[in-house]
Amino acid sequence: MRVLHTADWHLGQHFLTGQERITEQQLFLDWLLQTVRAEGVDTLVIAGDIFDNQTPSYAAQELYYTFLVKMQATGCRDIVVVGGNHDSPTMLNASRQLLRQLRIHVVGGVPADPAEQVLALPGLVVCAVPFLRDRDIRLAVAGETPDERQFRVRDSIASHYLAISEHDAVRRLREQDVPVLATGHLYAAGGEAREGAERDVHIGGLGLVGAEHFPAAFDYVALGHLHRPQVVGGRAHIRYSGSPVPLSFTEADDRQQVLLLNFEGVGVPQITAIPVPVMRRLQRFHGELDEVEAAILAYDNEAFRLVAWADVLVRSDESPAEVQRRVQAVLKERRSHVLAPRGARHQRLTEAPDAATAATSPLELLHELTVDEVFRRRVAGLPPERAAVLTATFGELRQLLAEADPLAWGGTA
Repeated sequence: MRVLHTADWHLGQHFLTGQERITEQQLFLDWLLQTVRAEGVDTLVIAGDIFDNQTPSYAAQELYYTFLVKMQATGCRDIVVVGGNHDSPTMLNASRQLLRQLRIHVVGGVPADPAEQVLALPGLVVCAVPFLRDRDIRLAVAGETPDERQFRVRDSIASHYLAISEHDAVRRLREQDVPVLATGHLYAAGGEAREGAERDVHIGGLGLVGAEHFPAAFDYVALGHLHRPQVVGGRAHIRYSGSPVPLSFTEADDRQQVLLLNFEGVGVPQITAIPVPVMRRLQRFHGELDEVEAAILAYDNEAFRLVAWADVLVRSDESPAEVQRRVQAVLKERRSHVLAPRGARHQRLTEAPDAATAATSPLELLHELTVDEVFRRRVAGLPPERAAVLTATFGELRQLLAEADPLAWGGTA
């Protein structure tokens, strides 16, 4: 039984000043089709965040559905899709019954019948657990402290996985030497998140779920949410596949991959990381003006199919107009290799240390931030306990709004 684990596609992501990543994501999906065919994959597992937001563009949806149709010609028997925190359960589940006829199993959110998360496929049991929202795992308790709330979240998530692992079909088939794979879309303890790249999953309760909270009945746990490939808690069978396309400059030097699992009955499978070719380089040019000019002129993009996108930060006492003039001149000369969608950011050499530190942070626009990020910054100066209570209450309110009108509540500021 050969399984391919991938996650965090974020189809339709808008980058920097609004560029959509459709071209890069199309090239990845074309490569993935070829890889599934070449590797003889039996089951493809996508562990959440198929889309970048709850109201994906038509172009992003077309990528998704066209890919699923083309997968029918690869020889892959089954596809398992679970929702992530960026995905709309309603949107994913809308085509669920139709896709099931093509052996595409979609679990956009926790179903009313927990048994629907247990998929008995040929040669494999998949416990298809999507992102667990607050309404799925707990109710607010009046008077509880932030720590009590966090531990309640952790225990509820662990209980959910335990209940799924004890399902009759899981126990019966595992006794017949059929391996069991579980999915998850969460932030596990010890995982490394990229600043600005991965948004909070459970507000105020990140990183509480550890490797020990996944039952021993799971021969492999396919995780999504963290964009850097990594093993959880030193246990080789609990892994994040990582995102196949770098989603921010902080991820530019991460490796992009998918994970091929080869099961020989019950037990940890043989795991092989297959590198995903990077089609567009996200390149940083930071330094004094002469250094930045020289680096841009020397930059060679021949190894990449698409023109690089650059983050340019210049430290100079020249006027901002002069900095922009000189940077744009070298960018124009190298326009077939590199583009800087938001231009050059300017930092004076003589700025005070605190100002200099702030200036090294990428310039952010309101439309690039999520609602959660804006709220988190608004409460950052409050006492920790008050901030935690307000944030938890805000998260519950936001979830209620999303449930009331999931199509209108896209989660962006």
